[in-house]
Amino acid sequence: MGTLADRMGIEFLEAGPDRVVGRMPVEGNKQPYGLLHGGASVVLAETLGSVGAALFAGEGMIAVGIEISASHHRSATDGHVTGVATRLHGGRTLATYDIEISDDQGRRVCTSRLTCMLREG
Repeated sequence: MGTLADRMGIEFLEAGPDRVVGRMPVEGNKQPYGLLHGGASVVLAETLGSVGAALFAGEGMIAVGIEISASHHRSATDGHVTGVATRLHGGRTLATYDIEISDDQGRRVCTSRLTCMLREG
């Protein structure tokens, strides 16, 4: 409770070390022009990828995001966006995830890549 993910309204639909799925409402996460804020998409992407990395790292370890990139393809103005984070690489010290974010019609809104450092917690 009290995390950024909570404040953004992110909910998890599936979570495992290889794949994490979550969604976020567009309402409350818009920029002044009424469109989903690009930073909100990045928060969703980093949240999903970080959860996957933490699950991959296992007990006693933490995952810390060290690099993220995002390409915004189209806008969203209502409903929800859904993100699917898929592990690309999992090693002893790093985990990398591709995150695809789509609108309620299944159209790609954003593509992101996150790399997390894995270390003892």
